[in-house]
Amino acid sequence: MLVIKNNIMAANAARHLGQSYDALAQSVERLSSGLRINSAKDDAAGLAVRELMRADVAVIQQGVRNAQDGISMLQTMEGALQTIDNALVRMKQLAEQASTGSYSSAQRAIMDSEFAEMANEIDRIAKATKFNETTMLSNSAKVNIHFGGATDFIEIAGSKMTKSGLSITALSIDKAASAKAALTTLDTAISTKDTARAKFGYEMNRLSSTVEVLGIQAESLMAAESRISDVDVATEMAAMTRNQVLAQAGISMLVQANAMPNMALTLLR
Repeated sequence: MLVIKNNIMAANAARHLGQSYDALAQSVERLSSGLRINSAKDDAAGLAVRELMRADVAVIQQGVRNAQDGISMLQTMEGALQTIDNALVRMKQLAEQASTGSYSSAQRAIMDSEFAEMANEIDRIAKATKFNETTMLSNSAKVNIHFGGATDFIEIAGSKMTKSGLSITALSIDKAASAKAALTTLDTAISTKDTARAKFGYEMNRLSSTVEVLGIQAESLMAAESRISDVDVATEMAAMTRNQVLAQAGISMLVQANAMPNMALTLLR
C-alpha cells in the first residue's frame, strides 16, 4: 500500500540495519580484543567459567613462584652446609695431626686454637645463614612451601648444625688422647651434616618436580580458558564480512525505502 504518513519499509530496513550494525560492532570488538567474551552479555556462563579458570591459573603460577623460592632457600642452606663441611674436614685433619706423638704441647695448643676457631665459625654460619629472615640451620623448625589451598604444601624441617647440634662444643685437641677421642665425635658430626645436606638435596629435587607439574597444570588450564574465551579469528572475520555486506545492503534499502513516499507525491501533483 502506497502511503505517506507511515513508511513501514523504511522502519523495517532501519531495524535490520541496526541489527547488522550491532553485529558488525561486536565482530570488530572481538577481533580488536582477541576475546570472544568481552562482557557478561556475550556469554554469561562462559564468563563465569573463564574467571574461575583465570583465578586457578593465577594461584598455580604463584605456587610455581613459591616452589622456586623454596628451592632458592634450600640452595642457600645447602651452600652454607658445604662451608660447614669444609670446616669439619679441617677440624678432623687437625685432630688427626694432634693425635700423633711427634708434636709438643705448645704445638698442640696452636692446633687446638685453630680447632676451636673452626668450631666457632661453624656455629656462626649455622646461626647467621638466613633466607628472608628464615633460618634452617640453627633449629629444627618446619617450613611449609604452599602451592595453592590450605592443604597443598610440602613441609621441610630445618637441621641443627650449631656446635651443640653437632655435639662438638666440648671438643679439644690439646692432648693426644683428647684428639683421638675427637676423631670419633667428628665422624658422627660429619655424618649428621651429610644427612642434613642430603635432605635439602632431595627436597630441592622434589620441589623441582612440583614446579614442572604445576607448569603443565597452568598450561592446560590456560588452553581450556582460551577455548572458552578467545575468538576464532577466521570464523569471526567471515562473520564480520557478512555483517559488512548486510549493513551496506541495509543502507541501500533504507535509501530506497525513504524514496517510496515520493511516488505518492507524484500522484498528488
